[in-house]
Amino acid sequence: MPQCVCAFLYTPPVSLVALALITMAVLTAGYLLYGSFIARQYRLDDSRLTPAHEKNDGVDFIPTRPFYLLGQHFSAIAAAGPIVGPIAACAIFGWLPCVLWIVLGVIFIGAVHDFSALIASVRHGAGSIAEIARRNIGPRAWVALIAFIWLALIYVIVAFTDVTAATFIGISEEAQAVAGEFNRGGAVAAASTMYLLLALVMGLVQRFLPERFRPMWLMTLIFVPATLGVVWLGTRVSTILIFDIKVWQTAILVYCFVASLLPLWLLQQSRGYLGGFVLYAVIGAGLAGVLFGGFAIEQPAVTDAARDGAGGLWSFFIGGPDAPPMLSLIFPFLFVTIACGACSGFHGLVCGGTTSRQIAKESHCKSIGFGAMLLEGLVAIIALATIMIIAPAQSAGRSPSVVYGEGIARFLTVFLGEDAMVFAVTFGTMAVATFVFDTLDVATRLGRYLLQELLGTRGRISGTIAAAVTAGVPLFIIVAAPSGSWRLFWTLFGTSNQLLASLTLLGVTVWLWRSGRRFWYVLIPMVFVMTITLCALSLQAVTGWRELRAGLWSSSSGEINPLILNGIAAMVLFALAGVFIFETWRAIRAGRGEVETAPA
Repeated sequence: MPQCVCAFLYTPPVSLVALALITMAVLTAGYLLYGSFIARQYRLDDSRLTPAHEKNDGVDFIPTRPFYLLGQHFSAIAAAGPIVGPIAACAIFGWLPCVLWIVLGVIFIGAVHDFSALIASVRHGAGSIAEIARRNIGPRAWVALIAFIWLALIYVIVAFTDVTAATFIGISEEAQAVAGEFNRGGAVAAASTMYLLLALVMGLVQRFLPERFRPMWLMTLIFVPATLGVVWLGTRVSTILIFDIKVWQTAILVYCFVASLLPLWLLQQSRGYLGGFVLYAVIGAGLAGVLFGGFAIEQPAVTDAARDGAGGLWSFFIGGPDAPPMLSLIFPFLFVTIACGACSGFHGLVCGGTTSRQIAKESHCKSIGFGAMLLEGLVAIIALATIMIIAPAQSAGRSPSVVYGEGIARFLTVFLGEDAMVFAVTFGTMAVATFVFDTLDVATRLGRYLLQELLGTRGRISGTIAAAVTAGVPLFIIVAAPSGSWRLFWTLFGTSNQLLASLTLLGVTVWLWRSGRRFWYVLIPMVFVMTITLCALSLQAVTGWRELRAGLWSSSSGEINPLILNGIAAMVLFALAGVFIFETWRAIRAGRGEVETAPA
């Protein structure tokens, strides 16, 4: 093994506080220095009329102050991705590679992607990423990207549903000493259900009560404390909603189907608003616990599995008894496992779907696009801290959502006292479910839109069918696969999610090239992420093919092998990405031509 790698694998003890302070300093410097550099490349011009002003309709296109838009955008992109991914990656590879990829990746790749996707959408009349590809590359690229995004969203729903259902079952070890009967999974399920009902009530109040009776400050004073109230109430009724994990998986996907058809005002807007406060509370508790809790790092900087898999890529491809396990390969699976914590293609859908329609001035794109992604990197570091403070023997085999919930609880009890452990554990774990619900129904709604757009259909009936297909395919995959397959599903989700980011950066690169502007700052991250993700897809396709050749299509109980499902999906995603790349090459060969953008 190279000496530089060996030096990396043996590091002196590091203080958690020092690591957190250094990380926050680097993220701040990244925003002030590199963020300003990227902003200069796009020549942000506040005299240019944005789509929010040009098409202001009071519904979809609304000029919004950056403070409120930042919160809305942040709550939309910061779901369970930056929580589950870093915890899972730390358990496999150790905390040091995770910290390096999160910090460097979020500054030089993730934030550049989000910023670029946002400003590109604003400059194209708030068009989606697929629409930008159609204008600058061609209609076949548009079809390939629409299909790719839909399949990627299917795996978003599969991975997040499996993770969420896992939080609704089980009993917390920390709560065992509490007098009386208490089931942590049941408490989280009850609190999450009541949270959704609370969001429904808030949506109805905002819709039908006269505005003078419901100022936003009053809504905040009522419903934000009520959100904490349902967490406490969930601990009181923790034994009511006790079901098998398959039941919860089905119920969550039925919710996705229904929620994707509801008006935005009824659930999504109010839930997103309340979820933002939950997110801010978790970040505050996490930072306070890391800085003032006196916790030490218990996890290894680099695990033995990471050392064994550091140079095993070629040996895995050729196979044999000495080939390392697939997920131990630090390249490429460190990068795609952390996924959203460093770079996320899903953010491009949010930028081009809702946020770009509310940008009041182009200069706001820096704080909202670049800044919100750095905040997500901070969320990922806090999530990483929740597993770093426990020993490997305690974290082995545990769901990341459980580790995160209990870690946030330990941070909270530093200030609330041990008597608040039950509330703190329920709150920390429900926070994951809160973020996931936001992602799940948004992903299902986007999948419905994309399927209708791809097939050229409109109307309520076609929308219902598209929503049923978008939620039904994940239901089939989850029910047919063995319980606990979320790690394998998560790997393909992270791969497709980051490959989508690279395709978005490729589309932006073509737009900048056709506009006669410098584009290296998006080209280099695009090549790096595309190399990682295409390699990861190849590995998963090879694994699926080996399982299929061995006749391991299903288990003795009839459950489908998730490795084969992932292999099939990986090949389809690879083919769609190939079509997009080929169409991009053809567009470049055809010359710059005239850039089709929205009129200024």
